Amino acid sequence: MWQAYTRGVDGPTVTALLDDGPLRGRTLDVATVEGRPPKTIDVPADDGASFRYCLTHWEQSGPTADYSFLYQV
Repeated sequence: MWQAYTRGVDGPTVTALLDDGPLRGRTLDVATVEGRPPKTIDVPADDGASFRYCLTHWEQSGPTADYSFLYQV
């Protein structure tokens, strides 16, 4: 499984699991927002493209959060 690096993240993080879309199956650490996973994340691809993912379930707990593909940014 591909593990992304976390750029400029200080403080608590959660592991984002990308459920579908072009980056399906990848994980990356993202900074929490007020102790919760961010609602959306922009994820860079290996080819320089970037994809926006949205939190799959608004209420999640634990060290991981599931994200679904929205669109290319």
